[in-house]
Amino acid sequence: MKILTANRLSDGEVVWYAHGRWVETIAGAEIAEDKAAEAALEAAAARGLAENLVVDVAVIDVEIVDGVIHPLRLRERIRAAGPTTRNDLGKQARTQHAA
Repeated sequence: MKILTANRLSDGEVVWYAHGRWVETIAGAEIAEDKAAEAALEAAAARGLAENLVVDVAVIDVEIVDGVIHPLRLRERIRAAGPTTRNDLGKQARTQHAA
């Protein structure tokens, strides 16, 4: 399984592609489960770059753990949550405050 991630060009925020738009949480990411869906994500990446919406686009490997999207690489887990040294910063802090 794969998802598409990038950084939004306007503010550098880590974003994920979700059915025609870029969202700020990994939970909303569109999941590609076959080669055709992966090709569609790559096409969306090319559009995002061409429209100057995002930079540093990457199709990444993920798995679903207890119904939650979980990136396989540590780098992508950190990008999804925030700094590992401060739980009060990044996306992880937004989740804690929302609970």
